[in-house]
Amino acid sequence: MVKSAAIRVMLVDDHEIVRVGFKRLLETSDDIIVIAEASTGEDAYTMVQEVNPDVTIMDINMPGIGGLEAIKRICKRNAKAKVIALTVHETEPFPTRVLDAGAKAYLSKRCAPQELIQAVRKIHKGGTYITARVVKEMRKTPGTENTALSCLSAREFQVFSLLAEGRTPMEIGEDMNLNHKTIHSHRANIMKKLKLKNHVSIVHFAVLQGIVEE
Repeated sequence: MVKSAAIRVMLVDDHEIVRVGFKRLLETSDDIIVIAEASTGEDAYTMVQEVNPDVTIMDINMPGIGGLEAIKRICKRNAKAKVIALTVHETEPFPTRVLDAGAKAYLSKRCAPQELIQAVRKIHKGGTYITARVVKEMRKTPGTENTALSCLSAREFQVFSLLAEGRTPMEIGEDMNLNHKTIHSHRANIMKKLKLKNHVSIVHFAVLQGIVEE
């Protein structure tokens, strides 16, 4: 039986089977209850205002604006929002970008089940949490490629991530509520900073960095 003072969690992931698994895991604890689910960053931004969860668990790679932008918007609207980023990305610059956006915790999807429950409890109490595997990666001296990515602005990195997923400037502009000409400008700056020649080279670079899969 769920206690009345249970931590109220919202799950955000575009894969229903993943949400089902996390919900079952979290609700094995009698102090946690999943009150809402969303499959896109846009829905998450709207729903978090409607249901006011204690903790939001957010995937990063999703259709639409994606998890990074959703975290940024949620935390900009409510600085006290408690968001856990749960993602396959364990290397920089993802952790730093996500934490800078306002997330209170960053976990790898390869973490132990009990670690997710521990993170929910910890940030609910006002703490922060970064999975040990990610902390180890963040402490490494960045190589040439990661240094280049670190030189991108927050907006450029977001556009880069979406371009790497195969989105067109028009699609990205619609998702981010920006003029497609602005996206083209960001893309030009990205290619200049990373010394890339075209869209194909952006995707190839992202694959080499493990940001997207082949």
